Amino acid sequence: MLMKNIVQIHLTRSAVDSIRKGHPWLYREHAVKHPPGLLVSLVDGKGRACAWGLSDKGRIAVRVLGVGPVPQDWQSMMAERIRRADQVRVRLVPAKTDAYRVLNGPGDGTPGLVLDRYGELGVLRLYSACWEPHLEWIVATLKDLPWVGTLYRRYGVKSVDGRDGGDLLHGQSLPEQVVVEEEGVKMLVRPKVGQKTGLFLDQRTHRGLVRQIASGRLVANLFAYTGGFSVAAALGGASRVHTVDIAPAAIEDAQENFRLNGLDPSHHSFETADAFEWECQGLLDLMILDPPSLARNEEASRNALLAYRKLHRNHGVKIA
Repeated sequence: MLMKNIVQIHLTRSAVDSIRKGHPWLYREHAVKHPPGLLVSLVDGKGRACAWGLSDKGRIAVRVLGVGPVPQDWQSMMAERIRRADQVRVRLVPAKTDAYRVLNGPGDGTPGLVLDRYGELGVLRLYSACWEPHLEWIVATLKDLPWVGTLYRRYGVKSVDGRDGGDLLHGQSLPEQVVVEEEGVKMLVRPKVGQKTGLFLDQRTHRGLVRQIASGRLVANLFAYTGGFSVAAALGGASRVHTVDIAPAAIEDAQENFRLNGLDPSHHSFETADAFEWECQGLLDLMILDPPSLARNEEASRNALLAYRKLHRNHGVKIA
């Protein structure tokens, strides 16, 4: 017997096979359109419950949250997933680190739901409209995590909110900037205006690698943003680091990040420039390229390849 207000969707055989193999969503061609956020039971041709989830908009019709029938208290189950993900991160992150991803969407069984930690600040981002109607209990769960003092929702996902800015969800006020640590390295974060939720937290391991191999090297960091790789290289003993980004504000913050870590910016170079046009005078020992996404769809792939080739022509042949 289905609980009240649950939408039932009958799956084709191919869709049943896909869902049973662990596919995390149901495509639109397999289901009629429903408003985002409805609780959905996915059943096979014999009426047996295969999985359950939430209806979404766009090409994805349903975000799958579990197998079998819909749990009686599915929100409590999801809240426990969030708490468990937080506990796992606390155990896994390196020492002297208070900036990391807490909720990783489908990897934590919360597809389209991302939470990043910056000290006592949690920044939430919804990449799926299915969570909009359930924001109240999500916030109630997140604000009770042990480290959360302030909770902020960052907008900027076209398919969900389609606007800039954000909302304070919990706490007295949102700081304009926060200083966090990543394995003892201090970094400035601007939660209201920074890229993604403030930093590219997924590059922590790579920043650590750069610090290990930078000693005595002449380094260039292109598309540097606020200079995380640059700071890592300088702390690792690089002889000189060129930090290049097209945004003047990012370059200013990169210099501040050097100062926060006891590094003198005047011993290195900081340039506001288009990385596709920038050229280094002389040979480099280490080049760091972390460009923005250049191919968000099939039509853009050709131009993206041309852009990458230009980067290689400008820089690849000059790297010692």
